[in-house]
Amino acid sequence: NKLINTFRHLNYELIDTERIYVEELLSVLLGYRAEMDNPALSGLLPDVLRSKKDDLFGNMAEIYGFHSRIFLQDLESCLETPNRVGACFLERKESFKVYECYCQNKPRSEALWRQCSDSPFFQECQKKLEHKLGLDSYLLKPVQRLTKYQLLLKELLKHSGDSDCTSELQGALNAMLDLLKFVNDSMHQIAITGYEGELSDLGRVLMQGSFNVWISHKKGATRMKDLARFKPMQRHLFLHERALLFCKKREENGEGHDRTASYSFKHCLRMSAVGITENVKADVKKFEIWYSGREEVYLIQAPSVEVKMAWLTEIRKILTNQQRVVQGSYLESHCLSSFILGVFSVVCSA
Repeated sequence: NKLINTFRHLNYELIDTERIYVEELLSVLLGYRAEMDNPALSGLLPDVLRSKKDDLFGNMAEIYGFHSRIFLQDLESCLETPNRVGACFLERKESFKVYECYCQNKPRSEALWRQCSDSPFFQECQKKLEHKLGLDSYLLKPVQRLTKYQLLLKELLKHSGDSDCTSELQGALNAMLDLLKFVNDSMHQIAITGYEGELSDLGRVLMQGSFNVWISHKKGATRMKDLARFKPMQRHLFLHERALLFCKKREENGEGHDRTASYSFKHCLRMSAVGITENVKADVKKFEIWYSGREEVYLIQAPSVEVKMAWLTEIRKILTNQQRVVQGSYLESHCLSSFILGVFSVVCSA
């Protein structure tokens, strides 16, 4: 009975916090986003923001729509059947991808906020809403909500006993953890400075982490086996779907919880021109990434074998998918050529 009561209590907490979350999103959309079109506040609105509403708020309206019209009702239907909570998350797994879009926009949103945070417009909106925290805190709410989900799902799983819903709760937790990993990687991406293009054009962030790196250029006399004699560079790598970024991690700024690292962009390798050597002699933690037919070779040392294997798995997936696309394009064009030639020969013989 105690187990069942705890499970129900956690379920109530999930629903109560979901209602609060929906209310908070609505207050931001009405109290800030909609107010950007209010003629009475037009004079307070910074010029840089006039055409950048979507950059600042991302797809928060879409997130609000999903939670207010769909997911909140899903969870409320579990009041009578708490065992269905895990199933609710799994059924809406695809819908939660709205958060990926929100996080991919976060670099633009953060940059805009840094430019305009002291604007009287935001101060006026905050005063009207009687919010104790500024807009930047509310723009983080979607990220915080995902963290809350995984914490509550862990607790529900702990108190589910051996019931039928255990596997569904585990599946729901795994889905939220995967999404959180993506969010975490995206939040690191926000701190990249010096990249001149749009980071969102590189596709989603799949992995990020710090490595020792040695670089060899074909034009230079250095051979790969001689590289280990030199001191490695410390580089923070960001693996995107379409590119691999090399950055230098800068000292953390701020105090306490506000301490954040920044990453100074160094160079970018397009995944369409990348190749890998998975095993390097003398060190199980090393692997090679070569570029443009070994024009440039990067000897990379991971902090552990596990990290190396995780990165190689993701890189292999990207390269395999690229190969499939290329083969598919070739077959398509080859079939089309054959068809045209076939028609041509029929016409000629006729």
